[in-house]
Amino acid sequence: MKRALIFGATGGIGQAIASRLAKSGWSMYLHCNSNWEEASKLAKTLAEKHPLQDFMPIKLNFLAGDDQLKDFASGLLPVNAVVFAQGITNYDFLGSQSSQVIDQIIKVNLENPIKLTKLLESQLLKQEHSRIVYLGSVYGGQGSAMEAVYSATKGGISRFAQAYAREVAASHFTVNVVAPGAVNTAMNAMFSPETLKELAEEIPAGHLAKPKEIAYWVDCLLNPESDYLTGQTIYVSGGWLE
Repeated sequence: MKRALIFGATGGIGQAIASRLAKSGWSMYLHCNSNWEEASKLAKTLAEKHPLQDFMPIKLNFLAGDDQLKDFASGLLPVNAVVFAQGITNYDFLGSQSSQVIDQIIKVNLENPIKLTKLLESQLLKQEHSRIVYLGSVYGGQGSAMEAVYSATKGGISRFAQAYAREVAASHFTVNVVAPGAVNTAMNAMFSPETLKELAEEIPAGHLAKPKEIAYWVDCLLNPESDYLTGQTIYVSGGWLE
């Protein structure tokens, strides 16, 4: 049985990834940070549609310390793939952000994903084909004003993936980043309809991405035939800002 661990499975993109991978035959751990009810609901829905696969909700606060991360990783059944679809931002000037907010963005988006990668490495290396996919951002390549720290973490995860991929490539263990542009999810709900309309007009494709358009590329990267693609950041942005 092939099993994936989807961090951030209750988010807009995370749910689309879970649905796509379920159709491709994956069993899954469905992670939530705090919304256990939503994770349980997603697991039940997927189990009804795909009764021969397993879907297990799990909970972990991405601000957790090292001991909690170790306990979490040690309690998992073997997984073939890990998708890091969690992430936070804070839309504000750097000078107005508290040190606590800066620390939280770095920990959730960069520090703890790296630490969890280390903790999960040994079991992933045992698999015939193993995969890690991080959700980056177009802002990791083109920094966004008002999201300087977020941009730094997304650029950092791309560079980490590029370097780490070279350490494990000989083991059919690929490490890549899918970097969306503007996606029609709750993260962009802070902006007015007029602002989102103006944004869509800036995108050559003419619209914000649907979450399923991001999930497609994650599914491709998890395919066993994608062994030769590793260390890459794939920008799925409709031609915007690359």
